[in-house]
Amino acid sequence: MKFSTRAARIEPFYVMEVAKAAQAQARALAGTRSPMIFLNIGEPDFTAPPLVQEAAVRAIHAGSTQYTPALGLDALRERISGWYQERFGVSVPVRRIVVTAGASAALQLACLALIDAGDEVLMPDPSYPCNRHFVSAAEGRAVLLPATAQERFQLSAAQVQAAWGDKTRGVLLASPSNPTGTSIAPEELRRIHAVVQAHGGITLIDEIYLGLSYDTTYGQTALALGEDIISINSFSKYFNMTGWRLGWMVVPEAMVPVVERLAQNLFICASTVAQHAALACFEPDSIAEYERRRAEFKARRDYFIPALQALGLAVPVMPDGAFYAWADCSAAAERLGVQGSWDFALELMRRAHLAVTPGRDFGGFETQRFVRFSTANALPQLQEAVARLQTLLG
Repeated sequence: MKFSTRAARIEPFYVMEVAKAAQAQARALAGTRSPMIFLNIGEPDFTAPPLVQEAAVRAIHAGSTQYTPALGLDALRERISGWYQERFGVSVPVRRIVVTAGASAALQLACLALIDAGDEVLMPDPSYPCNRHFVSAAEGRAVLLPATAQERFQLSAAQVQAAWGDKTRGVLLASPSNPTGTSIAPEELRRIHAVVQAHGGITLIDEIYLGLSYDTTYGQTALALGEDIISINSFSKYFNMTGWRLGWMVVPEAMVPVVERLAQNLFICASTVAQHAALACFEPDSIAEYERRRAEFKARRDYFIPALQALGLAVPVMPDGAFYAWADCSAAAERLGVQGSWDFALELMRRAHLAVTPGRDFGGFETQRFVRFSTANALPQLQEAVARLQTLLG
């Protein structure tokens, strides 16, 4: 069977490959005193709160399960618009909001709407692997630029200006970022956007972890910079609705009919039940629960990062959002007699029954030195993980 060259350009999602290996070992460890601890997948251990679950059940019982408009339920778009005003003090008109089948669908739609064959999109290295694959699937090319700890693992305006070429279409950023949990400083983002505007390009920013910001310095939406910003968001992270596959995008008004046409053909619409359920995300009781959970995620970060540092797993930049720790495992790997984060991750799985994600998924710039820990797990699980690391690393 002959497959497309497009498919061949998409690398394996190593996060999931590691997860499969960890699940296989977990089955072997079931019932033992040392079961597998999973700190590899970026999925909240919380599920949708009661009001959201109840809204889904009501929608099913009421028969509210047929197709919605491709842009999403008007009521949900209105709730999202209200959230931007209340949470960030930014006015986002309903007409610019498109509800999608997860942030993944939003990124796919954005790339298909904006990128032609041969276009290049600048991205930081490290960054979330699927983002560059969305560019590739649209026949574009992701150009990864080294992002260091001094730059908070984010791009700078100077880098963007220096890297801009004849084929450059724009930038694809993430703030807060996966895998680092770090955000772009607002003034630097403003400068980056100015560079992009000067070149007539696009600023596309993944803000799916924005609700899980812990520092008011960084917890601001890029949409405040202007109506030409394209922002991707999701109900998966802050709103704890991962498997519901629901997200949204905010686009310039002229882009709405283009995205609508693509969405009609590719997806028809996002899950109707999930949309009705998500209306309840914005109820005061739900927001209060989400804020309680955000505080819990921050408490986990505040425990886990110093514990890693004490074990010689250096975290060069304190995450200001999300639920990740991007840790330099070079010294720890040497103590275990292995080289690189891939072998280190396998060694942790084998000897400590601890699943983490090696850096190779996230780019090529020094990623062999880093592993990503997910702190989207209960505090007792994180404490047990630290105890096992302490036993293993001494």
